[in-house]
Amino acid sequence: MKMLPKDTWNVDTPTSLLYFVVDALAVATSMGFLNAVVTSDTYHSLPMAEQALAVMPLQVLTGFAMWCTWCIGHDAGHGTVSKNAKYGKLINRVVGEITHSMICLTPFVPWALSHRKHHLNHNHLEKDFSHQWYIKEEQGDLPAYIQASFAIRMLFFPFMYFIYLFTGIPDGGHVFFYGKMWEGHSLKEKLDASLSVVTSFVTAGTLWANMGTADFAVVCMGPWLVMSFWLFMVTYLQHHSDDGKLYTDETFTFERGAFETVDRDYGEWVNRASHHMMDGHVIHHLFFTKVPHYRLEAATKALQEGMKERGQGHMYKQIDTPDYSQEIVKQYYKNWFFISEDQVVR
Repeated sequence: MKMLPKDTWNVDTPTSLLYFVVDALAVATSMGFLNAVVTSDTYHSLPMAEQALAVMPLQVLTGFAMWCTWCIGHDAGHGTVSKNAKYGKLINRVVGEITHSMICLTPFVPWALSHRKHHLNHNHLEKDFSHQWYIKEEQGDLPAYIQASFAIRMLFFPFMYFIYLFTGIPDGGHVFFYGKMWEGHSLKEKLDASLSVVTSFVTAGTLWANMGTADFAVVCMGPWLVMSFWLFMVTYLQHHSDDGKLYTDETFTFERGAFETVDRDYGEWVNRASHHMMDGHVIHHLFFTKVPHYRLEAATKALQEGMKERGQGHMYKQIDTPDYSQEIVKQYYKNWFFISEDQVVR
């Protein structure tokens, strides 16, 4: 698009790797400090309740660092860490395996597969990946297990990313290969994806064996749950708004789906630390294999200005969301994965 800065499309490998190294070091430092606290005599002398209070701030900090690192792996999954003609694919794979399969215990190749299918079908009522959509007016006709899931939805809330990865809801398994995301894929592709799964299991197993169950739970899985909360929150709010539209085979186009995603402003420093995953989401969906995270901010500003000049500003969705942690609870409790019939363009 001519309205965007020329360097929007410039994927600079050294810049990408610098962000990768900084975020990986942030995880190593915060998790290392958390481990030092948990293995100290002072920590073990405290009652259990005081132990929990002592480590909670460090778990939140480490989990946020893991989320930021997950965002780097997200770029790797789209091939925007490097476009080097000779080594680009290898660089993206290595960065993805380290950030996702190892640090975030998210098998990289299976995740990248389902995520790409989400981008190709964003806001399609039936074909979208990563998001399941149900029409509220048809709630009574849904299978009993879906109605039951809605009734106890807040019990699942802290574990939505775990459910997504391990149970295969709604895309298919990211650990065990079954479901719609694997339809039409060869044994060779599944074997390649299995390397990511093995990497995640070896990483988790090694840490567990060396740390013991209690320390592994506190130092690794506590922050992992924080990371998964960030991931679910950001993903959900990017794709849910009161005026959001869903499309069918007869009405869907790639561009229409992209402009139904939402840019949300969580605050300057949270946006920056999260590599503009939230406030640069529309640009990302329009050009998901072309724009690296460090070009999203400038490209988004240019998109906003350019669309206003063309009289198309109404197509772009942006919501200030400084109270993001309350907003996700409110929206998830109120709407879950339901949309109204009048939001469907048929």
